[in-house]
Order: sequence, then C-alpha cells, then structure tokens
Amino acid sequence: MKTIIRIARVELSALFYSPIAWFLLILFLIQTGMVYTGKLESFVTTQDLGGQLNNLTFNFFIHPQMGGIFTTGVLNNLYLYIPLITMGLISREMNLGTIKLLYSSPVKLSNIVLGKYVAMLIFNLCMILILGIVVAFACIHIEGIDMGMIFSGLLGIFLLLSAYAAIGLFMSCLSSYQVVAAIATFAVFAFMKFIGTLWQDYDFIRDLTGYLSISGRTEKMISGLITTRDVLYYILITAMFLTFAWLKLRGGRKSVSWMKSIANYSLVVVIVLAIGYVTSIPNYIGYWDTTHIKMNTISKGAQQTLKDLGDDPVEVTTYINLLDNTYNAGAPRNRNQDKARWERYIRFNPNIKLNYVYYYDSVQFAPLYTSNPGMTLAQIAQKQANVFKIDLDRFKTPAEIRKTIDLSGELNRVVMHVKYKDKTTFLRTFNDMLFWPTETETAAALKRLTVPLPRIAFLQGEEERSIDKLGDRHYKLATSELNVRSSLINQGFDVESLTLKDEEIPEGLAALVIADPRTEFAPEVLQKIEKYIGQGGNLLLAGEPGKQSVLNPILKRLGVQIMDGILVQEDKDFAADQVKSYVSPLGAEFGKRIGNLYKEKVAVSTKGVAGLTFTNDGDFKIKTLLTTDGAVSWNKKDKLVLDSADVVYNPQAGDVKASIATALALTRMVSGREQRILVTGDADFLSNMELGRRFPRTGNADFYQGFLGWLSYGTFPIEVSWDAPVDNKLNMTGDGVSRVKWILLGIIPGLLLLAGTILLIRRKRK
Repeated sequence: MKTIIRIARVELSALFYSPIAWFLLILFLIQTGMVYTGKLESFVTTQDLGGQLNNLTFNFFIHPQMGGIFTTGVLNNLYLYIPLITMGLISREMNLGTIKLLYSSPVKLSNIVLGKYVAMLIFNLCMILILGIVVAFACIHIEGIDMGMIFSGLLGIFLLLSAYAAIGLFMSCLSSYQVVAAIATFAVFAFMKFIGTLWQDYDFIRDLTGYLSISGRTEKMISGLITTRDVLYYILITAMFLTFAWLKLRGGRKSVSWMKSIANYSLVVVIVLAIGYVTSIPNYIGYWDTTHIKMNTISKGAQQTLKDLGDDPVEVTTYINLLDNTYNAGAPRNRNQDKARWERYIRFNPNIKLNYVYYYDSVQFAPLYTSNPGMTLAQIAQKQANVFKIDLDRFKTPAEIRKTIDLSGELNRVVMHVKYKDKTTFLRTFNDMLFWPTETETAAALKRLTVPLPRIAFLQGEEERSIDKLGDRHYKLATSELNVRSSLINQGFDVESLTLKDEEIPEGLAALVIADPRTEFAPEVLQKIEKYIGQGGNLLLAGEPGKQSVLNPILKRLGVQIMDGILVQEDKDFAADQVKSYVSPLGAEFGKRIGNLYKEKVAVSTKGVAGLTFTNDGDFKIKTLLTTDGAVSWNKKDKLVLDSADVVYNPQAGDVKASIATALALTRMVSGREQRILVTGDADFLSNMELGRRFPRTGNADFYQGFLGWLSYGTFPIEVSWDAPVDNKLNMTGDGVSRVKWILLGIIPGLLLLAGTILLIRRKRK
C-alpha cells in the first residue's frame, strides 16, 4: 500500500507541476460556471417578473432540454478532459525509456498500475470539487434544494470519470506516443458509447452490447436513481481495463505468446460479462431513488397494483407487425429501450416476463398497397424485410399468427398482450408523440387483471351520443377509440352500448350514461331507468338546451331540473354559445385531475349548455361541481341566433346574469353504499369535437376522467402522483446575478490560476 501511495504522489507531482492540470480545472470551472450563471439569470428574471418556478434542482442540473449543468455542462464535454491527463501515464515512461527501469525494479506491476490510477482518482476528485463549488452556490440560491439528486449526480459523474481514467491508463500502455494514446482513448470512449446501437437485430449480441454500452448509465444516476447494476458496471469496467493494463505491462516484462495473451484478455472479458449478467438479474438489483419527490419511482398506487399480482408470473407479449407503420418502434434494434421502459415495473415485481413476437399481416396503411400494386402480402413483406435488412423467416405468416391470436381487432399494429393466471388484457400504443403507454395506462392494464372490471354502459335507442361513431357530437374518442390514450378502454374501463327497449340493465355496472336523448323515453325504458336509480346505481345524465323535457321527468325525482333557455358568454374570440364552466371547490373531492382544474382555474368547455337548478329537500345531497362565470355569462331565455352580431344581455327578455351551475354531483346512501350521480346541462363536453380541440386549453379530458374515477370509487382511471417539489424559489434577485458571475467566473478561476502559477514558479526555482 505504501508503494501505491508513493507512486501516486510522484504522479500527482508530475501532473500538478505542469500547466495542463491547472488549465483543465480552470477551464472546467469556467465551463460549468457559465452554464450555472446563465440558468440563474434566466430563472431569476422569470421570478422577478412574477412567473412561477418549479423543481429548480432538476431544471438547473438535469433537464436535458433546458441544458442542465450535469447533462449539457458536464456530460457532453467530460470525455474531452481525461485523455489529456491519462495520455502520458505509461506512454511517457515508454518514450523516455524509464519503463525499462520499472520492469527491472522489484516493484510489483500491480502497484505501478494502481499507484498511477490512484493519482487519477485524486484528480477526478479535484474535478468533483470544482463541481462542488457550483453546487455550493446553488445551495445558497435555491431554497429547498434536493441534495439527494445532487449527491446521486456527483456520484455518477465520479464513477464515469473513474472508468474513463482506467480506459485512458490502458490506452497509454499501448503506445509511446502520447497523442496516439489520447486519440485511442477518444476512440474507445466513442466505441463504448455507441456499441449499444450496433448489431441490435440479434438477441445474444444485443444483450452483450447492451451491457457493455456506457451510454445512459450516468444519465440515470444524474436524474437521481442509483442502482447496484450501474455502480457495479463502472467498478467492473474499471477493473477490466486496469487488468488489461497489468497484462500489457506484464507482457513487456516477460515474453508471452500471442495466443496466451489473447486467452488472458478474453478470460477477463468473460469474467466481467458473467458477473455483469448475474448482477443484472432483476431479483439481484438494488435501487435507491435519492430524489425528494421520488421522481424515478412509480407511484404508490402502481406499486400496490404490482404487489397485488403476487408471485404468479405475468407474461407481457409484444406483437410487432412488419407491415405496419409502427414496426420501427418495436423493431429488434429497439428491444433494449422497451426493456428499460418496463424496468420501473419489474423493480417491484420481478415476475414480469417480456416476450416478443414478430409477424406480418394486413394493415390499414393504404400507401403500403398503392405503392406495391399487384404484389401479394408475402411479396410486400419480403420487400419490407429487405428494406430493414432482416430475415423474413423470423416473422410469422398471417396464418401462423392467427393460430395463436387474432390481432385484427387491434388493427394489427404494435400491441402488448398481458396474461396473468387465466386473465388477459391488451396494453396498447397510441397515436401521439409519446407512442408507448405511460405509467397510467400500464398500471390500469395490470390492475384489470386483479380486480373486477368496471363497466360503463352508454344508453342507446333515443338518439343518444354513440360510443362507436367519430362524428363531432359522438363519444368514440372518449370511450372506445383503440389508440387514443385517454379513451376509457385504455384507462381500465370496459364500455358497452345498451338499448333498454330490448335489454335489461346488467348488474354490476360501474355507471350508466344517458347522454343527450332526443326522443321521449318509452314507458318501459323509463321504468327500467327509475328502477336502476332506486336500487342505488351510479349514473351520468347529460342534457342539452332545447331537450329539457326529455330528461326533466327523470331529474325531477332527483331534485334537479334543467333550466329553460341556453347559457351564453360574452367573448370577442368565440361564439356566444362557447361557454366556459369552472370547477367549484367541491372538485378537490373528485381526485387529483378535477382538483387541479380547480386550483389552476382551467375551464371546461361546455358548448351549448343549459343551466341547472336543484333543491336539497329529497334523499340526495346535491352539490355544484361546475359553474359559469357570472360576470360574463347569462341565461338567455329567447332563441339564440349565431351570426355576425354580438349577443347582448337583455333582462327585459328574461335574461338572467348570474353564476349558474352546469354540473351537479348527487350522493345518497343506499344499502350501505354511496350512490353517485352526475348531472350536466351539456353533453358536448365529452364529444369527439371537444376532446380534439387544441385551442383554447380546456380541462375536458381531465374532467371526464376525474368524474368517472368518482363514479367507480377511485378504482379507475389510475391517478399517478408524487409529492410536490419544495425547491420552487430562488433566494436572490436580478441585482445579485452579476456578483455571482464575478465571483464564479472571475475571482475563483483567478485564485486557481494564481495558486497554479505560484506552485509552478516555486517548482521551477527548485
């Protein structure tokens, strides 16, 4: 040990008695300091202007799109520093001829390697201390800074630096030219970063290159997630290259045949891969989410869902169609990314098994056929396989896949089939920028395997809104569209249409929906509805202006009536009937989604809405859930004509300007269970048109998912939530930014420069 320390001291003396070490440290400080002060100035300006700041630790240090200090400021440039330091560790000895003295000395080669490596570790700690200066400023400026996230990030950067140092040390053994050693080190860095993208179409090679790849591991630690697998990876890679360096030096001290040398290097690689394989088994991976809000961990509700699955295996089979335009997302080369998405769930239930099945079958992608006229499906598949440079024999034919499963109902696109015991469900991909299911949809699919499925029945027969049509007034996007993320079938519900003229209301419904009936109910239908209400069934009743008489007979028994007339709103940008309704304080009782609409004052678009009145004299306890803004809206009694003229408030014509309820929540106890009924004066809020609206921002999707969660007693949809971040404020104003710049970019680098200059001058005099 004393020899190692002595060698390390000598190496550090050579390092810091040259300008290169001081130059790199000062450059590193200025580089990270510029990123920090730039972000500080931006966020301080936002705060001084009255803007809201949130999760500042993440935004300062990690956020990749916003140029985080650890990501953009450090990781993107870190590989430039180490080769300039390590390039002379051994190559300098070879160039000066002193390597022969080392070979002939009684000093063990392992001590030489470890001594020089310890010197590099100390230099790495100096770089971490430079980052620590920036962190110290952040601790002063960010109120409630997340130190767990900072610690994880610094640890990840140190481990990466240590691995880089080991690689650089080995490459320095290969050449007497320092520049060659530096360039070779750069090449190895690049190779280890991009090896995870090579030969990804083959399972064995994909697993091998995926483990060897250094890419993405430090990013996870910087984001606050420390795993034993990643820590051990850096330790193993470091040990591997240090062993390579020892083998290379040993080969210089005594002659070793090239076959034996290859065998020795191969044995080291095999041992590292074997240990890496074992430590990557889900059951053997330890996780530590160091962040304050546990942002790298699935929500407690999702954790409970995975716990409820027990020890029985869960098979997730992803089906990928070569001919569909979603093939590329599920292609073999992207398999590791898919496994990474599932890791957050496997962490809490290692019994989840991932399978992948590739096939080709007909699709709705018309250009595929029009661009290949006269070709059979097999010929088109062969052409596609040639394009993707993959063997078509790896894909099941249409006949073969249909023997296993019929995916025509899923449009033959990328879909996951989840099986648990004797239950199955689909977990879909979506037509949006995210494409893959998030925690909300994944947890919903898994929970469907352990709880009775909540069924929502939509009444048909009186020209109500349909769950199967894509017209503006209908409900397909909200209920049954396969590849819409917020659709009820992707949020855990089963939906069905129900015609009471021919059917009975089934038992066990989570809720019955009666949306905008346009014709009077037949007596037998009305009787069935009243019986369902009397037995305590949950219900959504959505009316429309002009059709008050259809629903009012049912509502009268509940203590609710739809007002005559139509609500209008004064708005220069939108039509008068484009009324905005706002969530009342009651919204907090409906869960996170509706509660957030109340907190953030986000409106629900209720186009063509009638007001609601009620009395609390009956069995039901009635509360207002949505209400209009009485300052700009009123109930218009006479006919509304939408033309170029503005609609004017006219009290002489019976107009009433007030805050008017547009949605009511009714509750009562029936047989020990709370019956829940929602009544709205608008049926358009759930329509395809409103859910497809992009401007202005509305809360319709959150509102309907929230109240359906209320109707299903919180079973579905899954609410994903974490603790609120506390680092939301900066303890400074714009006047202090310039002082920070002078200190961080001027005074401290100047002091480092002065210290380095004094040391170099004193060394030269000696």
